[in-house]
Amino acid sequence: MEAVFTGGDIARQMPLEAKKFVGIDKNWLKLMEKAVETKKVVQCCQNDMLKDFLPDLYTNLEVCQKSLEKYLEGKRKNFPRFYFVSASDLLKILSQGSEPTNIQEDFEKLFDAVNKVTFGKNPEKKTSNDKIISAIQQVMGRDEENVTLINYVKCEGNIEGWLKTLEKTM
Repeated sequence: MEAVFTGGDIARQMPLEAKKFVGIDKNWLKLMEKAVETKKVVQCCQNDMLKDFLPDLYTNLEVCQKSLEKYLEGKRKNFPRFYFVSASDLLKILSQGSEPTNIQEDFEKLFDAVNKVTFGKNPEKKTSNDKIISAIQQVMGRDEENVTLINYVKCEGNIEGWLKTLEKTM
């Protein structure tokens, strides 16, 4: 959960949960520093700070987990193909949504018969750095098929939005 709440698109979309998680993480690190100082397991486990903080940290962590699950369910309802992807893969996809080239290996999990997509710059805007999908590639054994898209898909905005556009172009 640290990777999800400490940076990336998901942390920006869930700022309250991210802030809560940072607090939980700081308290956890304090507990671990105290454990290192103590150096003896029995003494460490009898520490009042440990007894007071752990149940609260666990409860707050569960709240963050439930909020994250609710967030993922909302994304799945918005783009049903996300139901076919594991939670960890979905988290990766959503956190990398602003950089679509980073989810290249996940396209085959989302779309049948799509192994890769070809990214390029928009030919209409020579100076723009817009990421677009210009072709789809399928590989089956030694056979490879490339399909050039008539309508390019702009990879901007929320990821499920441009994935829906890609779905419609196929």
